Amino acid sequence: MKILWTAALLAATPASAQILDANMADAIVKGCAEHARAKGQSHAIAVVDSGGHIVATWRMNGNTHGMMAFALEKARAVAAWGFPTSGMEEAAKAAPGFADAPDVVTVAGGVPVFGADGRTRLGGVGTSGEAPADDAACAAAGIAAAGLKSERAR
Repeated sequence: MKILWTAALLAATPASAQILDANMADAIVKGCAEHARAKGQSHAIAVVDSGGHIVATWRMNGNTHGMMAFALEKARAVAAWGFPTSGMEEAAKAAPGFADAPDVVTVAGGVPVFGADGRTRLGGVGTSGEAPADDAACAAAGIAAAGLKSERAR
């Protein structure tokens, strides 16, 4: 019975389905860290899949566990909602109650991850430890370094 269930599950999953795997997450983290070093910055970096599950984290020197916790919250927020945390403050103003919804972070530094074609949402990256705009730039640089997109294709 277990073999039939596994076969049915595999048959229902398209061969082209893309997931954010450990290799992609590693490339994102390394790209973000390289960007940060070039700017003399230090970030806590968290990469999660579309379900908000941790795929990779990296706390650069100089960051505390609190920065990592915040980076993870940012990553989970964008994985849940599909748009950058930089836009969540405006969304909270426009939609009463949104600010109180689960996984809402209204500080920049969370950036969604889309596949190379920009169509498939794969997860999110959250960074913390520097100014919010620098956190967001670091996340976007890491995503680009992995050959992925930080914005949905139009």
